[in-house]
Amino acid sequence: MKDQKLSVDYIIEFILSFGCVGYLPKAPGTFGSLATIPFLFLFSTTTELLVASAVLTIFSIMITHYYQQKFSLHDPGWIVIDEVIGMLVTFSFLFLSNSGSLNLLSIILGFTYFRFFDIFKIPPATYFDRMHHGAGTILDDVISGVYAGFLLCLSINFIS
Repeated sequence: MKDQKLSVDYIIEFILSFGCVGYLPKAPGTFGSLATIPFLFLFSTTTELLVASAVLTIFSIMITHYYQQKFSLHDPGWIVIDEVIGMLVTFSFLFLSNSGSLNLLSIILGFTYFRFFDIFKIPPATYFDRMHHGAGTILDDVISGVYAGFLLCLSINFIS
């Protein structure tokens, strides 16, 4: 067997596709969002979740921009790291507000709200969605996560 090294582009693609989840044949954004749910349980504090969201956002903007520019792409469907970040942002609101805990209801609501806002791109998400830059690919989902997180907190407080 030959000695093969992983290329930087392959590693970046693996990260951007969230471990190849983005290559599922149907609804990669939905599956990227679903694949994030188990990772929400890894964060024991709000600070950990916020730091992870911020670091992942900055890192993802840089590598997304590099990859899209190198291969002349604009927000291809297989890039789902933006959905991962959007989901982290959504649930950051839940943890920040002490509105509730991570349970079946909050997961269903947060996931549903995030997918709604991610699909329909309420301004200013539309502005970022049109950008031909890694920041646009990532930040439209961050904004969708903010909207979803706010609605999630309102819903949990209303139900409680």
